[in-house]
Amino acid sequence: MQRRDFLKASTLPLLGAALPAARAAGVVELPMYYPVAVGGPIAKILDGYAAAFHQANPDVVVRPVYTGTYQDTIAKTLTALRSGGAEAPKMAVALAVDIFTLFDQGVLVAAEDLAHGDSGWIQEFYPAFLANSRLAGKTWSIPFQRSTPVLFWNKAAFKAAGLHPDKAPADWDEMRDFARRLTRLHNPKSPTDWGLQIPTSGFPYWLFQGLAIENGQPRLASPDGTATYFDAPQTVAALDYLVDLSRKDKVMPPGIINWGTTPQDFFERRCAMMWTTTGNLTNVKANARFDFGVAMLPARKRRGAPTGGGNLYIFSNTTPQERAAALRFVRWVTSPDMAADWGMQTGYVATSPAAWETDRLKHYVAGFPQAAVARDQLRYAEPELSTHDNQRVTQVFNDALEAAITGQKASAEALHGAQATATGILRRYRRS
Repeated sequence: MQRRDFLKASTLPLLGAALPAARAAGVVELPMYYPVAVGGPIAKILDGYAAAFHQANPDVVVRPVYTGTYQDTIAKTLTALRSGGAEAPKMAVALAVDIFTLFDQGVLVAAEDLAHGDSGWIQEFYPAFLANSRLAGKTWSIPFQRSTPVLFWNKAAFKAAGLHPDKAPADWDEMRDFARRLTRLHNPKSPTDWGLQIPTSGFPYWLFQGLAIENGQPRLASPDGTATYFDAPQTVAALDYLVDLSRKDKVMPPGIINWGTTPQDFFERRCAMMWTTTGNLTNVKANARFDFGVAMLPARKRRGAPTGGGNLYIFSNTTPQERAAALRFVRWVTSPDMAADWGMQTGYVATSPAAWETDRLKHYVAGFPQAAVARDQLRYAEPELSTHDNQRVTQVFNDALEAAITGQKASAEALHGAQATATGILRRYRRS
């Protein structure tokens, strides 16, 4: 399941709506795997970007190949790179947390090596986004479609329940209290069935990590990706809180809450507050038929949220000419003007401070201040869970969360088991 929702086609002029059918001699072609199903609005945006780049750089053709979910994309990327051939990707947008998986396969080229010493531009991105981009002293991917989770709330539902419509919950106690007053079971006058939904399917570890950070556990894994902290006391207590919201406090639906349908539940007033990615911001803006607010995630011991989303990777199957062309595209598509355009159309966080200083984005934020919430939350953000053998380790953690949420195991038991399994998986990556 995709973590993101996209809506509008690019506002950039499509300077050449279709790429040339015939490749001129000397033109470098760069297949780029991208995590979205074929067709649809996001494909139009990216196709527009590829056409505009080719118009300005006639010697380079970037060819997006739409590869399904993020999980599909990493699997297809590794399969194609192992097989080789002309259709193997030269670049890809993959999750920032896939860095260990791709690094361990030896398929990446570091940005510093691509830039031949001209790497000052790498430091222009937000440090919070670069934290999942670096390994072994080098930068292996460039921030592109990045995010943090945020809290959305229905202002009309707040007002109907006697809450200030412009005041989001500031901490865990307020979020639970607000959610109780917004749940019809506890307040027959409430216009919503549930006060809150924190999705627990699709990417359960990601939203849960926000709770762990806020409870004083800033990372769920070591920076070198060889150890996890799944059963730290702060992590266990955060899971207890999440479980209690539905099973004890009864302010969230019981059982697993679906990632993909939570925005629709919000639109249809089945829940008054939801946690989801800022990548849903454009979706909510287009489809919510009521005034809504966007806030940072509520605090407990501190504020906090994980970063998320995808980065641009360049692969080692490239020739020197292809690497130079790929670097040119990466620097262009992540430039301040392009990052601002991407952020306005999708809801992702524009990845550099300079992007937020462009006239277009400043004008956009002036009329839609909710767009700046995720950016402002970056000061409290921590790196997303990422380890060697990341998909296996993450699945172990997700399974433990599900076992606690569905009542199969107590939080401590589930997380102790996950920690033991993760330790076994990562043992071979630790230095003796």
